[in-house]
Amino acid sequence: MLKKSLLALLIAGSGLVAGDRISGAGASFPAPLYFDWAYEYQKVTGNQVNYQSIGSGGGIKQISKRTVNFGASDKPLKPKQLDKKRLYQFPAVIGSIVAAYNIPGIKDNELKLENKDLADIFLGKIEYWDDKRIKEDNPSLNLPHKKITVVRRSDGSGTTFNFSYFLSHVSDEWKNNVGIGKSLDWPVGLGGKGNEGVSSLIAQTPYSIGYIEYSYKLRNNLSAAVLQTKSGKWVEANEENFKAAAKYAKWSPKEHFYQILALQPGDNSYPIVAATFILLPREATQMNRKVTAFFDWAFRNKDDSAKRLGYIPLPEETKNMIRAYWKEHGIEPK
Repeated sequence: MLKKSLLALLIAGSGLVAGDRISGAGASFPAPLYFDWAYEYQKVTGNQVNYQSIGSGGGIKQISKRTVNFGASDKPLKPKQLDKKRLYQFPAVIGSIVAAYNIPGIKDNELKLENKDLADIFLGKIEYWDDKRIKEDNPSLNLPHKKITVVRRSDGSGTTFNFSYFLSHVSDEWKNNVGIGKSLDWPVGLGGKGNEGVSSLIAQTPYSIGYIEYSYKLRNNLSAAVLQTKSGKWVEANEENFKAAAKYAKWSPKEHFYQILALQPGDNSYPIVAATFILLPREATQMNRKVTAFFDWAFRNKDDSAKRLGYIPLPEETKNMIRAYWKEHGIEPK
């Protein structure tokens, strides 16, 4: 994965004449993809896009203060919030959140976890891997009598928002006692900063489990649990099942594309799919056109990168809807 420092070195050493410089900050969820897009965009156009992976909470704060040209968040802002902060919003790509585990001897997609049991693990109610509730769903696995180490985010996170949204809809106890948010009063667990930090902690900690964006699972060679669809059917974390859920997205430009994609219907719909969003200041028309030029270039040319890194590109119909939204607000690329 291209880290922020490596990306900066690659751009600085590319030998290209400096053109436009765009700064963005926010979600770690799409960061591997934005780094890839930025590197390729600079090679093609000479324009630099510097993206800081600081979490959705940080991205919302930075764009609200106008210290960057665009913010990125996996937690979409509602229209009233956007009006208050004077921001535009549109989706950039779709990703998925997986329950990644490190249990020696148990491979990827071998462990089944009922959605409610996953909530109980993060509530601290299920403490050991050989708990009878887990064993009932995994009779063929040799589950160890080892204490479960929960790994979660320590920073304000859109990944946390979408994961806690999912947990609140499968567990009344989670809904009533913890709730939904970018930052939570966690009942248990070790905190890691960004998807990067959580992935690293899971990899380093035997008998751990945490939630991360799927691309980090791939890049760190981690294992992911089989979860349940909204109707209770078992479903693996894979591209086909992510797409099955993503197709139910109902985008509305009038609502600035506000949409939460967890727990969509369908027998193959993976339960924790999420879009990630770009936030732009309404007053910065000329700079916004430079930002939308970057994303339009990526929409037209880099679906392959999104797929390779484990994301779901937006359908062409959605991309055209976004382009119409840009034009309506006078921020389309020139």
